[in-house]
Amino acid sequence: MASKWIQRILTIIAFVGTMVSGTEEGAAASQPAPAPKTAAAPHDQKATWLWKTEWIRRDPQEVLTFLTRHEVNLVYLQINADIPVTYYKSFIKQSAALGIEVDALNGAPRWGLTSNRQEITGFLNWVKSYQQAAGENEAFHGIHVDIEPHLLPEWKEDLPDVIRQWESNVRYLRNEADRMGLPLSADIPFWLGNYTASDGKTALNRFMIGQFDSVTVMSYRNTAKGINDIAQSTLKAAADLGKAAMAAVETKPSLEGDFITFYQEGAEVMYDQMAELQDMLKDNPAYAGIAIHDFDGWRDLKN
Repeated sequence: MASKWIQRILTIIAFVGTMVSGTEEGAAASQPAPAPKTAAAPHDQKATWLWKTEWIRRDPQEVLTFLTRHEVNLVYLQINADIPVTYYKSFIKQSAALGIEVDALNGAPRWGLTSNRQEITGFLNWVKSYQQAAGENEAFHGIHVDIEPHLLPEWKEDLPDVIRQWESNVRYLRNEADRMGLPLSADIPFWLGNYTASDGKTALNRFMIGQFDSVTVMSYRNTAKGINDIAQSTLKAAADLGKAAMAAVETKPSLEGDFITFYQEGAEVMYDQMAELQDMLKDNPAYAGIAIHDFDGWRDLKN
């Protein structure tokens, strides 16, 4: 008899436990799920170049404080193999905690020539090794290159050959980035559509945009209208190709003239013009945001 009462008591306890559990689960189900963490929405990217990599060893907190204060969510960080990887890991992990993505940056005009491909390979191998050893939230978000072969003397001496070599190196970058599973982006001048790719029919800006996941247009002017005007052809090409494009502004002195940069006008004027530009481009399907060149120039810009 006692055993029967014990069995009934156990059954009642189990039933009550099930009811309580079901009630808790039902309450949890009725609550809205937390919003997933996503990348920056269209138009909301704000990027800068960090060319002086020594910053991440000397004073990473100053960099991160500046980036956070100015709502930067993407950094192009130049790779300097002389700086131990521990500093990259620490900087990227701290950046990730603040919602900032970090791309591995490198490039030079000579990267437009196939004779210098070994430099590209060295950079890519460094990134590959780094990614393989990186822990959680320590890996690079993508690869960003700044090549600009138009600065080479060969650009004037044998333009078709330089374009052919540049295309070859970009295809190589594309293939290697795909092997690593990393997005590939690049800086391109706004006037690139004035030139033709080596096939003799494709605008060079369309070829380049087609090879990258996104591009940053060097649309350096000191007014929103000026930036918008010179970026339009690249933004249209990007929209046609289903790619993203960022407009870029300059903060350093320029030998080409004061109209190129906000160095003379200062930070407040730049922010006002950036806000106007955002409004001008908000309906452009390719427009992804603004990049400020570069961290040091921006940091030193007068208020």
